[in-house]
Amino acid sequence: MTFDLVETLALCGLVLFVGYFLQSSIPGLARLNIPAPVIGGLLAAVVVAGIRSRGLPAPEFDTTLQRPLLVAFFTTLGFSASYSLLRAGGTQVVLLLALVTGVAIIQNLIGIALALGFGLPPAVGVLTGSVTLTGGPATGLAFAPLFEKAGVEAAGTIAVATAMGGIVLGGLIGGPVGTFLITRRGLKRTSQSAPEPTVPQVGVVASGEDSTRDRLALKTIVIVLVAMWIGSGISRLIGTTGVTLPEYIGAMMVAALIRNVDDRTRWFSLSHGALDLLGAVALSLFLVMALMTLDLTRLANIAGPLLAMLIVQVIVVAAFCLWPVFQLLGRDYDAAVTTGGFFGFMLGTTANAMAVMRTLVERFGPAPRAFLVAPLVGAFFLDFANALVITAFLNLLQ
Repeated sequence: MTFDLVETLALCGLVLFVGYFLQSSIPGLARLNIPAPVIGGLLAAVVVAGIRSRGLPAPEFDTTLQRPLLVAFFTTLGFSASYSLLRAGGTQVVLLLALVTGVAIIQNLIGIALALGFGLPPAVGVLTGSVTLTGGPATGLAFAPLFEKAGVEAAGTIAVATAMGGIVLGGLIGGPVGTFLITRRGLKRTSQSAPEPTVPQVGVVASGEDSTRDRLALKTIVIVLVAMWIGSGISRLIGTTGVTLPEYIGAMMVAALIRNVDDRTRWFSLSHGALDLLGAVALSLFLVMALMTLDLTRLANIAGPLLAMLIVQVIVVAAFCLWPVFQLLGRDYDAAVTTGGFFGFMLGTTANAMAVMRTLVERFGPAPRAFLVAPLVGAFFLDFANALVITAFLNLLQ
């Protein structure tokens, strides 16, 4: 059966809402913060794998929109790279960003060593390192085509398998790591009445008349498209130098420039709420579309090494949490809560990190500094920094 562009997009929407239904219906999925697009997309991939295993012709999808959706999502991330936000978060934000970037590099180095030990291409080590553990399934699927070109067979399938393993383990172990630090050292919250701050508001969607909202939505889409347009030219220009570069890096750079100019001048009057919404829609549809086209049967021959590599990475991240991350973040209660979130960052997603931290504060009390610093790093800077780390490794392995 062949699905055209509209049919493929409609099917992606239906599969996405199946994922939301399963996420809300199965308590374990919600507790582990497994994204709904991943749930629905993997279910569709399993169905397609079952069709293939019976010798029947697999469905064919028109994935023309997959690339634009991917670039649009990462472009909206670029609009989050604000110098003023980084400065407003203080030294703790800079320190946490440096720590997650440093451990992302170490994940790749360890991954390369393990891959070579299993007789696999070193690029597999990077793919099962910061690409999927720090980056999650979206980053893994985004970089999969580049790793295919680097000689990694079934890169998309490997990426999803590793990312899912990281999300599950990050959700299960992050809380105990934070709890160990708090109870072992007898840490207490610094204030009995300090409220938990939320992430600073970086923009508000206009709430006037319908026509105003329509213009706001249209302006946001146009600004993103212009950033994608200019960024694609920058990426092609850099590519002529022989540097391997994901096609969305140029768009992220342009978006970051627009954001920081707008912070100073308000020339563009960016609506960050609208940008977040557009990014969420693009990411959800991209994930479902990419997952539906995976061939899960290609994972069988490498499942054992992948599991071993994932276990080693979990042990390494846990060790870094105990030392030096906790010590560098201040060795107090807020540092312990942030360290639990750090485990979620490095083995899952920002949602994982926030869920781990929420579990800790529900038991031990508020951690205002942790809930200011961690969301800033996870929501605004982590993916940008990780993309640069991955790009550097890809070029070094050429």
